Amino acid sequence: MPKVSDEYRLARRQQIVAAGRRCVSAHGFHKTTMADVIRESELSAGAVYGYFKSKDEIVAAIADEALGTVDELFRTILADERPLAPAEVMRTILEHVITLAERPGGDVTRIALQAWAEAVHNTAIAALAREKYTLVRNHYVTVVRRAQADGTVDPDVDADHVGQVLFGMLPGFVLQRLVLGDVTVDSYAAGITALLGGPPAQQTGERG
Repeated sequence: MPKVSDEYRLARRQQIVAAGRRCVSAHGFHKTTMADVIRESELSAGAVYGYFKSKDEIVAAIADEALGTVDELFRTILADERPLAPAEVMRTILEHVITLAERPGGDVTRIALQAWAEAVHNTAIAALAREKYTLVRNHYVTVVRRAQADGTVDPDVDADHVGQVLFGMLPGFVLQRLVLGDVTVDSYAAGITALLGGPPAQQTGERG
Protein backbone atom coordinates (compact mmCIF):
# COMPACT_ATOMS: atom_id res chain seq x y z
CA MET A 1 0.00 0.00 0.00
CA PRO A 2 1.53 3.36 -1.02
CA LYS A 3 2.54 5.66 1.83
CA VAL A 4 0.47 8.83 2.18
CA SER A 5 2.71 11.89 2.08
CA ASP A 6 2.71 14.60 4.74
CA GLU A 7 1.71 17.09 2.04
CA TYR A 8 -1.34 14.99 1.15
CA ARG A 9 -2.42 14.68 4.78
CA LEU A 10 -1.99 18.41 5.35
CA ALA A 11 -4.04 19.23 2.25
CA ARG A 12 -6.87 16.92 3.35
CA ARG A 13 -6.82 18.36 6.86
CA GLN A 14 -7.00 21.90 5.46
CA GLN A 15 -9.85 20.81 3.19
CA ILE A 16 -11.85 19.62 6.22
CA VAL A 17 -11.08 22.72 8.27
CA ALA A 18 -12.15 24.96 5.38
CA ALA A 19 -15.40 23.01 5.06
CA GLY A 20 -16.02 23.38 8.78
CA ARG A 21 -15.33 27.11 8.59
CA ARG A 22 -17.90 27.54 5.82
CA CYS A 23 -20.52 25.48 7.66
CA VAL A 24 -20.15 27.12 11.06
CA SER A 25 -19.96 30.60 9.56
CA ALA A 26 -23.17 30.01 7.59
CA HIS A 27 -25.25 27.99 10.07
CA GLY A 28 -23.74 28.56 13.50
CA PHE A 29 -21.90 26.26 15.87
CA HIS A 30 -24.86 24.39 17.33
CA LYS A 31 -26.74 23.83 14.06
CA THR A 32 -23.67 22.54 12.23
CA THR A 33 -23.22 18.77 12.42
CA MET A 34 -20.38 16.47 11.47
CA ALA A 35 -22.61 15.26 8.62
CA ASP A 36 -22.73 18.85 7.31
CA VAL A 37 -18.94 19.13 7.42
CA ILE A 38 -18.50 15.74 5.72
CA ARG A 39 -20.89 16.73 2.94
CA GLU A 40 -19.26 20.15 2.50
CA SER A 41 -15.76 18.66 2.42
CA GLU A 42 -16.75 16.17 -0.32
CA LEU A 43 -14.76 13.49 1.52
CA SER A 44 -15.92 10.24 3.04
CA ALA A 45 -17.01 10.03 6.66
CA GLY A 46 -14.06 7.76 7.36
CA ALA A 47 -11.64 10.27 5.89
CA VAL A 48 -13.02 13.14 7.98
CA TYR A 49 -13.12 11.14 11.21
CA GLY A 50 -9.58 10.03 10.51
CA TYR A 51 -8.50 13.63 11.16
CA PHE A 52 -11.13 14.90 13.59
CA LYS A 53 -13.15 12.91 16.10
CA SER A 54 -15.72 15.63 16.74
CA LYS A 55 -17.07 19.01 15.67
CA ASP A 56 -15.36 20.52 18.72
CA GLU A 57 -11.98 19.47 17.35
CA ILE A 58 -12.77 21.05 13.98
CA VAL A 59 -13.83 24.33 15.60
CA ALA A 60 -10.65 24.31 17.69
CA ALA A 61 -8.62 23.76 14.50
CA ILE A 62 -10.37 26.72 12.84
CA ALA A 63 -9.50 28.91 15.83
CA ASP A 64 -5.95 27.53 15.89
CA GLU A 65 -5.49 28.38 12.22
CA ALA A 66 -6.68 31.96 12.70
CA LEU A 67 -4.72 32.50 15.91
CA GLY A 68 -1.67 31.00 14.21
CA THR A 69 -1.69 33.91 11.75
CA VAL A 70 -1.99 36.34 14.68
CA ASP A 71 0.99 34.63 16.31
CA GLU A 72 3.03 35.05 13.12
CA LEU A 73 2.06 38.73 12.94
CA PHE A 74 3.17 39.28 16.54
CA ARG A 75 6.51 37.64 15.82
CA THR A 76 7.01 40.00 12.88
CA ILE A 77 6.10 43.00 15.04
CA LEU A 78 8.40 41.93 17.86
CA ALA A 79 11.29 41.31 15.47
CA ASP A 80 11.32 45.05 14.69
CA GLU A 81 13.76 46.73 17.05
CA ARG A 82 12.11 50.15 16.85
CA PRO A 83 10.13 51.38 19.90
CA LEU A 84 6.72 49.74 20.24
CA ALA A 85 3.57 51.65 21.18
CA PRO A 86 0.89 49.23 22.49
CA ALA A 87 -1.90 51.28 20.88
CA GLU A 88 -0.26 51.03 17.45
CA VAL A 89 0.32 47.30 17.91
CA MET A 90 -3.39 46.93 18.72
CA ARG A 91 -4.28 48.78 15.51
CA THR A 92 -2.09 46.42 13.48
CA ILE A 93 -3.75 43.40 15.09
CA LEU A 94 -7.26 44.79 14.50
CA GLU A 95 -6.49 45.44 10.83
CA HIS A 96 -5.31 41.84 10.57
CA VAL A 97 -8.58 40.64 12.16
CA ILE A 98 -10.56 42.54 9.51
CA THR A 99 -8.47 40.83 6.82
CA LEU A 100 -9.30 37.44 8.34
CA ALA A 101 -12.99 38.32 8.58
CA GLU A 102 -13.19 39.28 4.91
CA ARG A 103 -11.25 36.28 3.66
CA PRO A 104 -13.28 34.03 1.31
CA GLY A 105 -14.69 30.87 2.85
CA GLY A 106 -16.48 32.13 5.95
CA ASP A 107 -16.00 34.88 8.53
CA VAL A 108 -13.66 33.33 11.08
CA THR A 109 -14.48 36.07 13.60
CA ARG A 110 -18.08 34.83 13.77
CA ILE A 111 -16.76 31.38 14.56
CA ALA A 112 -14.36 32.78 17.13
CA LEU A 113 -17.18 34.58 18.92
CA GLN A 114 -19.19 31.36 19.12
CA ALA A 115 -16.14 29.40 20.25
CA TRP A 116 -15.44 31.90 23.04
CA ALA A 117 -19.00 31.52 24.31
CA GLU A 118 -18.92 27.74 23.95
CA ALA A 119 -15.63 27.46 25.84
CA VAL A 120 -17.33 28.73 29.00
CA HIS A 121 -19.08 25.38 29.49
CA ASN A 122 -17.39 23.14 26.94
CA THR A 123 -14.18 21.88 28.53
CA ALA A 124 -13.02 20.21 25.31
CA ILE A 125 -13.00 23.47 23.35
CA ALA A 126 -11.55 25.37 26.31
CA ALA A 127 -8.68 22.91 26.63
CA LEU A 128 -7.92 22.93 22.92
CA ALA A 129 -7.94 26.74 22.72
CA ARG A 130 -6.14 27.53 25.99
CA GLU A 131 -2.61 27.02 24.67
CA LYS A 132 -3.03 29.38 21.71
CA TYR A 133 -4.87 32.01 23.76
CA THR A 134 -2.09 31.96 26.34
CA LEU A 135 0.52 32.33 23.60
CA VAL A 136 -1.21 35.39 22.12
CA ARG A 137 -1.74 36.98 25.53
CA ASN A 138 1.95 36.50 26.33
CA HIS A 139 2.79 38.40 23.14
CA TYR A 140 0.82 41.36 24.47
CA VAL A 141 2.80 41.15 27.71
CA THR A 142 6.03 41.22 25.70
CA VAL A 143 4.81 44.32 23.84
CA VAL A 144 4.14 46.05 27.17
CA ARG A 145 7.57 45.13 28.54
CA ARG A 146 9.22 46.41 25.37
CA ALA A 147 7.26 49.66 25.73
CA GLN A 148 8.37 49.93 29.35
CA ALA A 149 11.99 49.53 28.27
CA ASP A 150 11.45 52.18 25.58
CA GLY A 151 9.97 54.58 28.14
CA THR A 152 6.50 54.77 26.54
CA VAL A 153 4.76 52.81 29.32
CA ASP A 154 5.15 53.37 33.06
CA PRO A 155 7.88 50.94 34.23
CA ASP A 156 6.11 50.49 37.56
CA VAL A 157 2.90 48.98 36.13
CA ASP A 158 2.47 45.20 36.06
CA ALA A 159 3.04 44.13 32.44
CA ASP A 160 1.09 40.90 32.97
CA HIS A 161 -1.97 42.85 34.10
CA VAL A 162 -1.80 45.24 31.14
CA GLY A 163 -1.34 42.26 28.81
CA GLN A 164 -4.54 40.73 30.17
CA VAL A 165 -6.44 43.92 29.37
CA LEU A 166 -4.98 44.25 25.87
CA PHE A 167 -5.87 40.64 25.11
CA GLY A 168 -9.44 41.29 26.27
CA MET A 169 -9.77 44.22 23.85
CA LEU A 170 -9.65 41.88 20.86
CA PRO A 171 -12.85 39.86 21.57
CA GLY A 172 -14.47 43.14 22.61
CA PHE A 173 -13.80 44.55 19.15
CA VAL A 174 -15.11 41.41 17.44
CA LEU A 175 -18.28 41.36 19.57
CA GLN A 176 -19.11 45.01 18.89
CA ARG A 177 -18.32 44.75 15.19
CA LEU A 178 -20.59 41.73 14.70
CA VAL A 179 -23.43 42.58 17.09
CA LEU A 180 -23.57 46.39 17.24
CA GLY A 181 -22.06 47.07 13.84
CA ASP A 182 -20.93 50.61 14.67
CA VAL A 183 -17.29 49.98 15.57
CA THR A 184 -14.39 50.31 13.14
CA VAL A 185 -10.65 49.90 13.41
CA ASP A 186 -10.31 53.70 13.34
CA SER A 187 -12.82 54.31 16.13
CA TYR A 188 -11.53 51.47 18.30
CA ALA A 189 -7.88 52.39 17.79
CA ALA A 190 -8.65 56.01 18.67
CA GLY A 191 -10.26 54.87 21.91
CA ILE A 192 -7.32 52.63 22.76
CA THR A 193 -4.87 55.47 22.07
CA ALA A 194 -6.86 57.77 24.35
CA LEU A 195 -6.68 55.18 27.13
CA LEU A 196 -3.08 54.08 26.70
CA GLY A 197 -1.53 57.27 25.43
CA GLY A 198 0.76 57.64 22.43
CA PRO A 199 0.48 59.46 19.08
CA PRO A 200 -3.00 59.92 17.56
CA ALA A 201 -4.13 56.86 15.60
CA GLN A 202 -3.72 57.32 11.87
CA GLN A 203 -7.01 57.16 9.99
CA THR A 204 -6.99 54.44 7.35
CA GLY A 205 -10.46 54.65 5.83
CA GLU A 206 -10.85 50.89 6.33
CA ARG A 207 -14.16 49.07 5.91
CA GLY A 208 -14.72 47.21 9.19
